[in-house]
Amino acid sequence: MSAVEVKDIVKRYGTVAALDRVTVTVAEGEFFALLGPSGSGKTTLLRAIAGFVIPEAGEIRIDGQRIERVPVYRRGIGMVFQNYALFPHLSVFDNVGFGLQVRGVAGAEIAARVAEALRLVRLSGMEMRKPRELSGGQQQRVALARALVTRPKVLLLDEPLGALDKRLRQEMQVELKQIQRAVGITTLFVTHDQEEALTLSDRIAILSEGRLVQVGPPTEVYEYPATRFAAEFLGEANLFVGHAEQSGTEAVVLTPAGVRIRTALPLPAGAEAMLAVRPEKIQLTNGRAVRPDGANHVEGRILRSVYSGSSIAYRIEIPGQELTVFEQNRAAAPRDVGETVTLSWSPGHSIPVAA
Repeated sequence: MSAVEVKDIVKRYGTVAALDRVTVTVAEGEFFALLGPSGSGKTTLLRAIAGFVIPEAGEIRIDGQRIERVPVYRRGIGMVFQNYALFPHLSVFDNVGFGLQVRGVAGAEIAARVAEALRLVRLSGMEMRKPRELSGGQQQRVALARALVTRPKVLLLDEPLGALDKRLRQEMQVELKQIQRAVGITTLFVTHDQEEALTLSDRIAILSEGRLVQVGPPTEVYEYPATRFAAEFLGEANLFVGHAEQSGTEAVVLTPAGVRIRTALPLPAGAEAMLAVRPEKIQLTNGRAVRPDGANHVEGRILRSVYSGSSIAYRIEIPGQELTVFEQNRAAAPRDVGETVTLSWSPGHSIPVAA
């Protein structure tokens, strides 16, 4: 296992900074996600670590050794691309063993190591098949076996599940995490899929316009987003903007429409502030229900609902803005459009974020 250190990396394409002084460290054996929209710099960072992109400034280290000018084949990197990049005319065995053949490894050792890699990805017995004879998930596992068979220090995954349908992608998420844990290899993967990042990673780095927005474990980044961008990109968030006031031991944000939103976290009194509340943290009750003590309470009217099987997403109008609320599907039918409801949530779920 090997640690990866990136310090003040800069990469420009013309006047556009694809990477703007990005600094991050990936621990040995960690499964680390690079998450962001198109153009955020996540793939550029991965390719800089791989050696396909040469940064204009900064340092990249693996095991403490600088590698910015080290050729790709000498970096000890295994990489899986989104389209898998399998050789269509070669068998599974020859695809997996290609890197070993190029390195001049003896035939007997190639056979043993390919067999070991295929056992790891549960493809034993498929050595003679061609890529076209495999399903998408099987092709993805061949690409993973090929990346691992050379026993690299670091595994890089560039949207490895992006070409799969939703059900197969979910199955492969579980398999990929199990394989990574079994091998214990330091892994960085690029994704724009928020659910995938939350499911797979030990830590997530969110990038936007070439800059690092936030880094942390999935629960921390999701529950306590640092910025508006992080709150809205990783999941959904309702935002309340106003001026901060003190109310006993709690802070309150008063919106221009006169809605008072309490937070358990400190805010400087009189300053403009923004609070983010996740849609699933909000509880809906009707006018006759008992309101939870100590919670935020806001009256609203249901504008529309979206049924998705296990849950229902409601769009609700409150004074001055609209909110999204996710409610688990426990009732026989969704709530009626036009219904008046009370929205309640704990002050601890009102999270201050930077603009």
